Amino acid sequence: MKKFTYAKAGVNLDEVSKIHKDIMKQLHDTLKLRKGKFGRALMGIGHYASIIDIGDKALTIHADGVGTKVLIAQMMDKYDTIGIDCIAMNVNDIICLGSEPIALIDYLALEKPNREIVKGIMRGLAKGAEEAQISIVGGETAIMPDVIKGIDGKGFDLVGLAVGVVDKDKVIDGKNLEHGDVVIGIDSSGIHSNGLSLARKVLLQRYKIDQFIPELGKSIGEELLTPTRIYVKPVLKLLKKCEVHGLAHITGGAFSKLKRLLMKPKIGFLLDNMPEPLPIFQLIQKEGNISKREMYRTFNMGIGFCVFSPMSEEDRIVKIFADYGMVARTIGKVIEKYGVIIGDISL
Repeated sequence: MKKFTYAKAGVNLDEVSKIHKDIMKQLHDTLKLRKGKFGRALMGIGHYASIIDIGDKALTIHADGVGTKVLIAQMMDKYDTIGIDCIAMNVNDIICLGSEPIALIDYLALEKPNREIVKGIMRGLAKGAEEAQISIVGGETAIMPDVIKGIDGKGFDLVGLAVGVVDKDKVIDGKNLEHGDVVIGIDSSGIHSNGLSLARKVLLQRYKIDQFIPELGKSIGEELLTPTRIYVKPVLKLLKKCEVHGLAHITGGAFSKLKRLLMKPKIGFLLDNMPEPLPIFQLIQKEGNISKREMYRTFNMGIGFCVFSPMSEEDRIVKIFADYGMVARTIGKVIEKYGVIIGDISL
């Protein structure tokens, strides 16, 4: 049986990592341009969001899109949830620095003018904004038939740029992580908005997009279009009530991205109590003959967000998420060894 990897699906994470390093090397010196001035960078490039000094507070900034999930929307001819994904992919990263998201602007590029597609996308953006309690204060729409190529002329790409604010002395970046801290994982709503290139290649070679799959309880398209969960409300509440040492949104690169929180030597994560992967991930792994390591560095596997805190805060944090209808549980701990270990694999 053919063995799939993200690289074979067209996304080579090792090459992407090299590109990221090239980008940071080229752009790092621009941080010096605001040194000693209003708006100076408080952190280098590469965390979940960027952060700049604006006085007593800091401004956090993040830009993200929804990737090839736009193709699923086009295949299903359903556009009223993809905007929720765009909001989620931005605000969930903003809160990883302990910041409150406040506003977003969007960029929508279309293959052809299509009012119905745009109306659907805007409905999703408005619904996501309400859930995240942010304002959409502007944006840009472009018609680019020579650049955007979709399915049956329905092509589009959707990107957002979000900003948030945080007191400078309350920034959470991982520097306070301690050995013995617990890792609390919060359930995802499904595949969210990462790994869709691999999921599409694996599943659509076997199933039709509208085919009902008993183990999913819905069609492939319906499952893949399930909106990314927005974690803003419970996270902002726990930041007021609990001691938190780190926050992580499980997105591109999945659990390997937890390394961006490792700011001290001899510190890492042992995730030895992960829940059973959601049915969609079990189906992808089975149909693609994908290794466990590849799955955990590509997909969220059922955990969409992580909170790192002292063990004494565990019950309180779990309850806060439960109050918002989300399941949270301890999935691991901080250990005295660099890296991320899940069972018998190291990322």
